[in-house]
Amino acid sequence: MITLKLPPVLRPFAGGAEQVEVEASTVAAALAATQPALRRRLTDEQGAVRRHVNIYLGSDNIRDLNGPDTPLTDGAELLILPSVAGG
Repeated sequence: MITLKLPPVLRPFAGGAEQVEVEASTVAAALAATQPALRRRLTDEQGAVRRHVNIYLGSDNIRDLNGPDTPLTDGAELLILPSVAGG
């Protein structure tokens, strides 16, 4: 099982859950396995991670690894952090 940890701003799109568990072998597969409402917030129409979404595997941003193709092992935790803009 892979655990996706969600910040409060994304929890309404996951039924209020603080984390979601999915079966997946890559980051892309983990995102594809989430609820449709949450998936739309995290990925674009082609399935690419949206620019404003940062996903961490441990302390590493997946963009510094293999992006959505980053392999996952059982028990991995992904922390999802959308960028916050303000003025």
